[in-house]
Amino acid sequence: MRNPLPPAPFRAAGSDGADRRGYPPAPEPLPVPVLDNHTHLDFPSAELTVSVGEALDAAEAVGVRGAVQVGCDLESSRFTVQAVDLDERLLGAVALHPNDAPLYAARGELEQALAEIEALASHPRIRAIGETGLDFFRTEGEGLAHQRYSFRRHIDIAKRLGLTLQIHDRDAHDDVVQVLREEGAPERVVFHCFSGGEPLARICNEQGWYMSFAGTVTFKNAVNLREALAIAEPSRVLVETDAPFLTPHPHRGRPNASYMVPYTVRAMAELTGSELSALCAQISENTVRAYGSWA
Repeated sequence: MRNPLPPAPFRAAGSDGADRRGYPPAPEPLPVPVLDNHTHLDFPSAELTVSVGEALDAAEAVGVRGAVQVGCDLESSRFTVQAVDLDERLLGAVALHPNDAPLYAARGELEQALAEIEALASHPRIRAIGETGLDFFRTEGEGLAHQRYSFRRHIDIAKRLGLTLQIHDRDAHDDVVQVLREEGAPERVVFHCFSGGEPLARICNEQGWYMSFAGTVTFKNAVNLREALAIAEPSRVLVETDAPFLTPHPHRGRPNASYMVPYTVRAMAELTGSELSALCAQISENTVRAYGSWA
C-alpha cells in the first residue's frame, strides 16, 4: 500500500521551463527501467515539498522504478525507516553523515547515535549503511578525528549486519581508501556521487567497488568524472540523483528528484558510446546486485 509522507502537491515547471522555482519538465522515459540508488526524500525545499508517493510516481512514469532513500542523521534515518514501510518502491540506507558525526560527538551523543543507527539498520528494507565516510571540505581540526572514528564504526556495523556500505567522499579519496583497507571493506561498497578521477576509478575496478554517478557527470567542468566513467567496469556503474541536489544539465541549479535520472543516464550512454537500453539494463542489474531485490 502506497501512502504519501507527507501529502503535498507536486508542482512541476511548465513545458517551456519558464518557472525557475519549480521542478524541471519530465524527460523522455527510458526504454528499460533503472533505479536511483541515492535520494533524500526528506530534503525538499519549503516551496516544493512533495509526498513520497508523488515523487516515486513521477519517477516511475519516466522509467525509474524505485530508489534508495538515504539517511544522514538520526532524524532522517528514522524518516527512512518510516518511508520504506510506506512504499515498496523504496529501500533505505541509514547513517550519520561525516559532517554530522563531530556535532554528535561535541554533545557527547555519538555513541548513543551510532547505537540507534545500528538498531534502525535491522529493518529488512534497510539495505545499506550510509551515507558515511570522510569530508575534508567542510570539516577540519579535531572534527576530522570524530569523522574517522564514526566512519570506522559504520564500516563495522555494515560488516556485522551484512549490509552495503554507501560512502560520502569529498576531497578525501586517499584517506577513504586507506580506512577501507585498514578496516577491511564490507562485501559491497558504493562510492555515492562518485567524485574521483581515473586513479580512484581504477582502485574501484580492482576492489570491485561500485561507482555511482550523479548529475555532476553532465557538468561542463566535470572532466575528471567523464574520464572515470570511461574506464569504469560496466558491472560497477550505478546512477543516482542525490536529490534534491546536483540536478543534471540542462537544468542545473533547479530542484532535483528521481524522475530526473533519465537525463543523467542518457548522458552516460553518450559519453561511453553505449546503447541506451543495454546501459539501462546493466545499471538496473548492478543496483539489484548492490542492494538486493526491491520485491
